[in-house]
Amino acid sequence: MTSNPSSCWAIVPAAGIGSRMQQNKPKQYLEINGQSILSHTLTRLLQFPFQKIIVAVAADDQWFDQLPVSKNVRVIKIEGGAERYQSVANGLNWLANCATAKDWVMVHDAARPCIRQEEIQKLYQALVDHPVGGLLGVPVKDTIKAVNTKKEVKQTVSRENLWQAQTPQMFRFGLLKQALTEALTKTQLVTDEASAIELLGYLPQMVEGRDDNLKITRPVDLPLAAFCLEHQTGDV
Repeated sequence: MTSNPSSCWAIVPAAGIGSRMQQNKPKQYLEINGQSILSHTLTRLLQFPFQKIIVAVAADDQWFDQLPVSKNVRVIKIEGGAERYQSVANGLNWLANCATAKDWVMVHDAARPCIRQEEIQKLYQALVDHPVGGLLGVPVKDTIKAVNTKKEVKQTVSRENLWQAQTPQMFRFGLLKQALTEALTKTQLVTDEASAIELLGYLPQMVEGRDDNLKITRPVDLPLAAFCLEHQTGDV
């Protein structure tokens, strides 16, 4: 690494309910191979030398404290918000007491348990000297269709220069805090950290990741994630 990794922090927004999973608990607490999705995710993140990993959970969360990984000294539980970016903003507020403006912050989805260590390292190495920061992503491979409100296809969209965003997304603490503060003040709904940075006029750097860094959003994703976790080889 070309910089001190102790100046890098992580935030995991985990306050969502995952309604599309149609389960009796938030999706991050559903189990794959005997462990919760969130446990898999945090175990992967703990392999990287983050100073702290801030996990933002719902105010009425009753599952997080039961996870063995929650007892790790580098894992900090805070209260999250109704939206993802509000949870991330709460994490940044917690970090305000210990992080400097130039420190790096990686934000990673709780429901991406298949992130490989080599991809975290790749993102860090690619961006450590970048003025803004960036994110993992993969080029769009499928044909993209634009539809109307009746789901009728009205246009085929060119895939050229289109990428599917993933996490982690890594930005300087000061810049990311400014971006999310402005989004909250202006009540602008941002779906990821990069979109908040973009609203300030900056250009995040895309770093190519892997297709197996999938996000669990529907029931069919659970067996797929289990397959990926079982078959990933090498440095994960």
